[in-house]
This record gives sequence, structure tokens and C-alpha cells, in this order.
Amino acid sequence: MIQKKICMVGPVSVGKTSLVARYVHSLFSDKYLSTVGVKIDKKQLRLDDTDLILMLWDLAGDDDFQRLNLTYLRGAAGYLLVADGSRSSSLDQAVEIQARIATALGPIPFLLALNKADLAAEWEIPESRIDALKSREWMVRRTSAKEGWGVNEIFQNLARRILGRSNSGAEHPSSFHE
Repeated sequence: MIQKKICMVGPVSVGKTSLVARYVHSLFSDKYLSTVGVKIDKKQLRLDDTDLILMLWDLAGDDDFQRLNLTYLRGAAGYLLVADGSRSSSLDQAVEIQARIATALGPIPFLLALNKADLAAEWEIPESRIDALKSREWMVRRTSAKEGWGVNEIFQNLARRILGRSNSGAEHPSSFHE
């Protein structure tokens, strides 16, 4: 059994905790509870022919009052960078967080989850912005912790990337973009 540490990083209130709760416990709550420090969960899965335990470190959100504590990322095999698709400013913050992580830790696998895709009428991030990130070799996925859209896929895709395997299969539902 292989064990890998994955960190959830991003601005405050983008849905990091909700993504973990949906993935690990198949739950979603509308109640907002701010993460203080770090909360650790684990999920066992079989990926292709490999048994894997993902240790999910849900880190407190980054904002003007509290910066992401990069020491929590020590030993991480990868991270999920989360932004809120209904707040374009959260993508700006996520890009800045990724740059800080890359400077401090070098290149480690990550995936950008644009969460809250269920709020289509409130979506603020244009396709051109997503395409620009993809042109920089970023793996970008739309997710909805509330509806469960794309949640399993982001964790599996990141695990495949960590294990050095290609991402197989199309994203579901088909209305989502890579």
C-alpha cells in the first residue's frame, strides 16, 4: 500500500473543506466552518492496479490576515489548488499561492480545481483565462462540492499525476472543461 500526502490550498471560502468532505465522506453541508490550521483526513482507493492511501491535509485559507503556512506542505507528494469560479479574485489569489509554493518547494504535481461550478449564473472566470493557464501546462478542472461534480476525478487525476501515470478517461459531466 502506497501512502501519499496531498494538501488542499487556496484562498479562504473557496470550498477546500467541502471538496474533502464530499470525497472522503460523500457529504456536503451549507454551513461554513473556517479551517484553523490544518485538518487531516484519509481516503483509501485503488487506482488502476495500485492500492493507495491519500492523506488529505486541508489547510487554512490564504488571505490578507493569514498567509498559507508553507511548512505544512513539507513532504507533500502534490496539492490541489482550489479557486471559487464565482469569484474571479480567488483565481488571482490561487495563481499567487501557486507561485509561492513553486518558489519554496520547486515543481511538485498539482491540479487547479475551479469549484462551485453549480453556480453557473454567477460564474466569473472566462474561458480565455482557463485556456491561458492550460497553455502553461496547468491541469484545470471545474468542480462542485455541493453537487459532487468532478470531485472524485480531481483526486484521481492528481493521484495519477503523482504516480507518473497519464490521465485516462473523460471528465464527467461532459459540460465541464479540462
